[in-house]
Amino acid sequence: MKKTGAWLARYALEQIGVRFTFGIPGVHNTELYDELNSSESIHPILVTHEAGAAFMADAVSRTSDSIGTIVIVPAAGAAYASAGIGEAYLDGIPMLVISGGVRTDVPYTYQLHEMDQQNFLAEITKKTYKINSHSEIIPTIYEAHRIANEGEPGPVFIEIPVNLQLFTGEVEQLLEYKPQYSSSNLVESGEVDRAVQLLAQAKKPGIFVGWGARNATEWITKIADLFNAPVCTTLQGLSSFPANHPLHTGMGFGQYAVPAATNAFKDCDCMLAIGTRFGEIATGSFGVKVPQNLIHIDINPLVFSANFPAKVAIEGDAQQVSEMLWDGLQRIPEPNNQRHRVRDEIQRDKQEYASAWLQHDSKDRVNPFHFFRGLRSSIADDDFVVVDDGNHTFLAAELMPIHTPGHFISPTDFNCMGYAVPAAIATKLANRNQKVAAIVGDGAFTMTCMEILTAATLKLGLVFFVFHDGELSQISQAQEIPYNRKTCTVLGALDVAGVAKATGARFLALERNIDVDQILDKAWSMAEDNVPVIVDVKIDYSKRTRFTEGIVVTNLKRFNMGAKARIIGRALVRKVTG
Repeated sequence: MKKTGAWLARYALEQIGVRFTFGIPGVHNTELYDELNSSESIHPILVTHEAGAAFMADAVSRTSDSIGTIVIVPAAGAAYASAGIGEAYLDGIPMLVISGGVRTDVPYTYQLHEMDQQNFLAEITKKTYKINSHSEIIPTIYEAHRIANEGEPGPVFIEIPVNLQLFTGEVEQLLEYKPQYSSSNLVESGEVDRAVQLLAQAKKPGIFVGWGARNATEWITKIADLFNAPVCTTLQGLSSFPANHPLHTGMGFGQYAVPAATNAFKDCDCMLAIGTRFGEIATGSFGVKVPQNLIHIDINPLVFSANFPAKVAIEGDAQQVSEMLWDGLQRIPEPNNQRHRVRDEIQRDKQEYASAWLQHDSKDRVNPFHFFRGLRSSIADDDFVVVDDGNHTFLAAELMPIHTPGHFISPTDFNCMGYAVPAAIATKLANRNQKVAAIVGDGAFTMTCMEILTAATLKLGLVFFVFHDGELSQISQAQEIPYNRKTCTVLGALDVAGVAKATGARFLALERNIDVDQILDKAWSMAEDNVPVIVDVKIDYSKRTRFTEGIVVTNLKRFNMGAKARIIGRALVRKVTG
């Protein structure tokens, strides 16, 4: 039979269950868009920028059972989208990147958009493909879907030249999609038994979970309860263990963590780490002491002992290995638990930390603790919180309890500013029955705020909370401590109300603590009319997060005495001289 390449691509995407594609039509993909427009199951979404398209696809993969997919023009589109592709790659998020390509049936070079996209994207994708014939299209898309989801997930790139899209070609049959990938390998039972023994012998075990553990919460909870073991999370894995569980301590476990975590893990003699790479953010710039008895479970064996040596390393899916570990623990004597007070100590530390925030005088600005307490009470456990990159990220990590796995998402290892606005839009698109709150600093907001036009066009009722202080606060605070001045971190005047008017959103201003609950209620009520709402939050950043203070101290300690003296001396001189 003869079919166009665009028709074959649409057919394959339908078979693998793609619900949405994100991107912008151009010379080299208009045929693809025309076919997608005829699909009964795929909805092509026009965005304002390809970076937003990639962030949207990332969010669809994180918050739904469909793989996020972008359809972009070559060269410029790929370059713009590379920010979101890179975020998905380093955060372990599956994504399909479908691009048009220049004609391969003409003898000419220097074509519009002609470049080697394979090499360009090789470093931020699991694999790249360039289609050479019609018969390759369906099996390649199926194979790409398998690779994107298998093992540690990530994006896969497929280039379909425009001439293959346009013209018909011979294919023998329309292959049916038969998922053949497995998310787990054969787990070594001997290593599981070793982990059981280490935990059984531990006096003060602790559990550290990342995004990869979000589907293993049931078994992690049972293990934690058995040993009365405190549980902390990575930033990306904030939702992997419910914050309303009495053994939850917060993000991280070193001096950069909140006191509940720092104290609970102070004498930890055996750590069970699940679905985490021990990356820089998760470890407070590697400023943690990891016990010698480290049990590390991850689907990617390359992470084992990369930063901290593992006594036991178990390759496999977190859910499967955690269940095996729990089964093994049933065969040992019930532990003689010496940590019966740990829950009370965690609760006491959390209350004291909350009191410190409540006592902080935010003057004429909104205290972050008041805001996040109000937000938590205004949404259900299964609603979504989408956070951008910046000072607000770590405020959310410390002050916003998340109760349901997978319902907090943020950029992590690629650390892209501008993530939250488009990611929140896609989260709402894929989860229309849940509330979606985007927390975004004013600096990150300026990067992608025009994407709210997409939300208004699609009639999506979600709320964007813009933490507005006029600075790139995370970096300005990091500058202020060693330099005693700020460079290129003070923003220009931003008219948030003007952005709302330009994009078709509703607007509210939140300027006082006393108005938090009222403004939140009003914002969610407005969003019920299927319109986006922007809330301009006059936030107080004067109280630093534990994370910011911790990483500055950690990195300063790494400097030699000469460098320390120079930096501290410079700051003192500038403080005196003004």
